[in-house]
Amino acid sequence: MTESHLVILALALLLDRFVGDPDWLWRRFPHPVVWFGKAISAGEKALYPENGTPGQRKRAGLLLIAGLVLAGWVAASFASKVFGLFGSIGLAAEVLVVAVLLAQKSLSDHVQTVRDGLDTQGIEGGRAAVAMIVGRDVKALDQSGVCRAAIESLAENASDGVVAPALAYMLFGLPGLIAYKLINTADSMIGNRSDRYLQFGWASARLDDVANFVPARVTGLLACAAFAWADGRAAAERSFRIMRRDAKLHKSPNAGWPEAAFAGGLDIALGGPRTYAGGAKGDAANAPWLNPDGAKRLNGAMIGRALATYDKMLWVMFGAVLVMAAF
Repeated sequence: MTESHLVILALALLLDRFVGDPDWLWRRFPHPVVWFGKAISAGEKALYPENGTPGQRKRAGLLLIAGLVLAGWVAASFASKVFGLFGSIGLAAEVLVVAVLLAQKSLSDHVQTVRDGLDTQGIEGGRAAVAMIVGRDVKALDQSGVCRAAIESLAENASDGVVAPALAYMLFGLPGLIAYKLINTADSMIGNRSDRYLQFGWASARLDDVANFVPARVTGLLACAAFAWADGRAAAERSFRIMRRDAKLHKSPNAGWPEAAFAGGLDIALGGPRTYAGGAKGDAANAPWLNPDGAKRLNGAMIGRALATYDKMLWVMFGAVLVMAAF
């Protein structure tokens, strides 16, 4: 971690917060994550042993993610050195790259779209909007289910899309950020437990678990701090207590931390049974509740409360970066 990394991160956080990912730009140019996805798909095409044994598929998947991370690290190290040769222009370029790989505003906008859909088009509008950000089967969701899905996505992606990449850049600079985004993208593409990817995506999924171990818990603590700011000490204490108690109930070793923190702070029940496209995934049909004593009947106003807390959480994180930069 260096002072320059912290200054660049602070500027990137502001840029992403207020500008985000403009549609006009990404309609003309592919987003970097799209290129990451193309690289992963090309690697899968080249390495996947269609008739291989489970062990061969696991080794091929390990080779793929290791090669991608190494290549990304080397390329980002080179880019960072090039940026350093151009003074303030290079600094501005690195700020732009970091901002593009954060997701503060885009996450907020997507979740706000779910509330807007519910408010203006009713349950069908809410289902259509939430289908853009979750993998579960939305056709069976009622209003409460739509709201839960949106809030869970907000909490989990606050970690994956904001806190984790910010920490990766803070600690390891541009190479760490690129490596994290490659790992996270690979997990989303090949880390699922389908027959094709159960072995081939094993290394990507496990590496993603490791990469998100600390960020998920930091996100939960940031949420507790945001609840203290938004709703007072009692809400913060409840958020922290439910997070410590219920996070481990989640099927993911990481997602439960921010989700349980939001469930406790908002005093609502999150998680619970759900189905995915093609039917239940694993034991999802019997998934446990996080904060089961919290409210289960939700409406769009609760999404608004979650977004307000998320907004304060981002300011808490930004303030922490500024404090570290000052010292």
